[in-house]
Amino acid sequence: MRIDIITVLPELLKSPFEASILKRAIDKKLVEVHVHNLRDYTDKSYNQVDDYQFGGGAGMVLMIEPIDKCISSLKRDRKYDEIIYMTPDGDTLNQKTSNSLSLLKNIIILCGHYKGVDQRVRDTLITREISIGDYVLSGGELGAAVLCDTIIRLLPGVLNDETSALTDTFQDNLLAPPVYTRPREYKGLKVPDILVSGNFPEIEKWREEQAIKRTIERRPDLLEE
Repeated sequence: MRIDIITVLPELLKSPFEASILKRAIDKKLVEVHVHNLRDYTDKSYNQVDDYQFGGGAGMVLMIEPIDKCISSLKRDRKYDEIIYMTPDGDTLNQKTSNSLSLLKNIIILCGHYKGVDQRVRDTLITREISIGDYVLSGGELGAAVLCDTIIRLLPGVLNDETSALTDTFQDNLLAPPVYTRPREYKGLKVPDILVSGNFPEIEKWREEQAIKRTIERRPDLLEE
């Protein structure tokens, strides 16, 4: 998989891809992540990529020209399955979306900034709009990093145990059950006996029951879906 991220602040995207699972996936060549500075695609003075809104109003808007040039340049080298715009009013990211995106080959992610992008970008260049939640960030970079993490961890070979992602919260519209590790007892707090019984069919039954119970208590809306 290849992910190209377009941003006005590429430095914000360095850290997430230089550590942990994401770095390991890149080092193992399971994914390529390329960050493109939008300012490299403008011919305006001072590398300007934004301008005032037509009609007046507070806040600057990213111009269509440098975005179009950047996306067009990338598309000359390969075909992209999705061109995603990170925006607060996009479809809320969920596990189903991450699962489907992890099956794609090439993705572009455009990070919004300021008051957003010229609407003509959204009308003609973007194929999908995604939000990571009902709140506003200073830019789309952190949202893009979150999206990349949710996708990359699903790629075969990224996790040491490939079945781990299949039992994550939300995979079956259920929250994950409680988990425990050593010591078996700590300050009078004991691990449930079933988990140390060695009866794996009963353990799986217990985990499923606990997952359903936790979902009913915390996120009943997931069961309605």
